[in-house]
Amino acid sequence: MQIKSPMDFWSGLIFVISGLFIGIYGYQNYQMGSALRMGPAYFPVWLGGLTAALGAIVFFRSFILKGAKVGKFHLRPMFFIIGACVLYGYILKPVGLVLATVILTAVSAFGGHEFKAKEVAILSVVMVIFSVVIFVWGLKLPFPLWPAFVQ
Repeated sequence: MQIKSPMDFWSGLIFVISGLFIGIYGYQNYQMGSALRMGPAYFPVWLGGLTAALGAIVFFRSFILKGAKVGKFHLRPMFFIIGACVLYGYILKPVGLVLATVILTAVSAFGGHEFKAKEVAILSVVMVIFSVVIFVWGLKLPFPLWPAFVQ
């Protein structure tokens, strides 16, 4: 068989492997439960199974339909986006949700092709409002909004 769409081949393979890993890990390490009484493994197992199934569809489609080749691998965006997420996890408690979200947005924006301060500022404000409304007011999660020295 000849691979007609290398991008679909590799992305499908990644989805199958990660979906199977998540599903099997959840099933082996947590209690499954049932649809009426869901255990901690129920959601990860189903999500992993669906991810693997969709990955299999994309994987097998790569042998049938012609598609794009895999582009050049860029380390800069991956570094900034993953780094911003890790940094967010570390600074959330000491600096608060508002400032941590602004920092997350700004640092991850450096991973893009161009950095426009005005767009990043607007996105930061939108993300702060969204985060406060959903997580603090809606879900009532006990995130500190401001740094510890301000409260």
